[in-house]
Amino acid sequence: MKTLRASLQAVLLLLAAFAPSVRAQSPDGPWIGAISVMGMEMKIMVTFAAKGDSLSATIDIPQQMAIGLPLRNVSWRPPKTHFELPAGPGLAVFDGTVRGDSVNGSFMQSGYMGTFRLERGRDVRTMTPPVAEAPVPYAQEEVTIRADTVTIAGTLTIPRAPGRHPAVILITGSGAHNRDEEMFGFKPFRIIADYFTRHGLAVLRCDDRGMGGSTGNKSAVTTAVHAGDVLSELKFLQGRAEINPAQIGLCGHSEGGIIAPIAAAKSKDVAFIVLIAGSSVTGDRIICYQLESQMKEAGKGEEEIQKSLAEERRVFDCVRSDSGWDSLRMELSKDVASGYAALDPGKRKSMPDSSAFVKTTVDGMIALARGPWFRYFIDFDPATVLVNVGCPVLAIFGGLDMQVPVSLNRKPMESALARSRTKDWNVEVLPKANHLFQTAVTGSFSEYASLAKEFTPGFLDLMTGWITKRVAVSGGGAGGRGN
Repeated sequence: MKTLRASLQAVLLLLAAFAPSVRAQSPDGPWIGAISVMGMEMKIMVTFAAKGDSLSATIDIPQQMAIGLPLRNVSWRPPKTHFELPAGPGLAVFDGTVRGDSVNGSFMQSGYMGTFRLERGRDVRTMTPPVAEAPVPYAQEEVTIRADTVTIAGTLTIPRAPGRHPAVILITGSGAHNRDEEMFGFKPFRIIADYFTRHGLAVLRCDDRGMGGSTGNKSAVTTAVHAGDVLSELKFLQGRAEINPAQIGLCGHSEGGIIAPIAAAKSKDVAFIVLIAGSSVTGDRIICYQLESQMKEAGKGEEEIQKSLAEERRVFDCVRSDSGWDSLRMELSKDVASGYAALDPGKRKSMPDSSAFVKTTVDGMIALARGPWFRYFIDFDPATVLVNVGCPVLAIFGGLDMQVPVSLNRKPMESALARSRTKDWNVEVLPKANHLFQTAVTGSFSEYASLAKEFTPGFLDLMTGWITKRVAVSGGGAGGRGN
């Protein structure tokens, strides 16, 4: 998740553009590259598709949990290219210079300025192993569910064995996701749904509000709103003839691991919950940990790190008191102006003038801080709902997770569960797993796109074995394909 200080660091730590290559062609196909943020490379893939005289494109940004998002106003007129990404935080505008098989340029979103680069490459999605391709030994159905004033769209997979089946609702993490929680060609929820259903569990996975087939405004959603959507999905499953209404559980990843306990604490109808990298401390602590980790990875000194952490906490104070915004605006404006002045003169030519740049950047940062999701997240303490959970709980952490670190979250999780109403709980750590539960080297964001599009060994079996010991599976399941 993006912090205000991380956004500011993106302005202050722009990287130099890469060297051009030698030939220019049609852009049709995938282009692999990165956005420069916090001195690290945020992997992206832009896939162009030419049809007649028209050109369309999509973008993958796995670290923002955004995959296959359509771009608009796409143009390719070497030496210039332009495309735009409509997104919750605001329109992201990319302007680049084409040099052979390379593109480099700048982007702006809600006033946040960065650089990006692309090189012609092969589609990393072709490296994804085929999962759940027809024919499969279970039924698949596209469904829609009413939740308040919106419609939630999803896929329900149901074992073919006779009887009423136990079911699992999959809950995505922070950011706007499709039903597969797809990230740079990796489709975690599709893989989990396939594996669970082959072992006798019905699975419902849904697009988040404003994504895929779901309606609603994704920028206005909070963690609590997501929990309400999950309870609507629970009610939907209880009305299905193929589902055992007394054996419906929740499985949430990242922020989904916060949403699941909120829903379970509100409804006695939740039979169990599985928390995949679910946090157990307040959001402000998570954000500060992530900021510190990212700055250390970027090679920043302790003095600079502590300054950024103090500034981040200042933002929290303004959000909590809804005061001090004018003073914060002046401080941020000074920092952004300093960063602008430090840019290479050649880069400044393609940007707005200093005053316009500073105003737009700071306006975007303040708007982000005052948004409903950020306000809710920084102070919500998952332990306050974990203690009210009465159903069985399995919590799984990745030993190399840099987003929800086990060192920060395991003890508070165990403490909360020990004080909860359930006597059936387990906390497990998979030592080599990152936040996506891939087998990782360091756990860094920058590894996500390059790792195998599969889970670390034992992850799927751990969840499946734990669930199936607590529910009655009709026919014993269809058998799985392993990790």
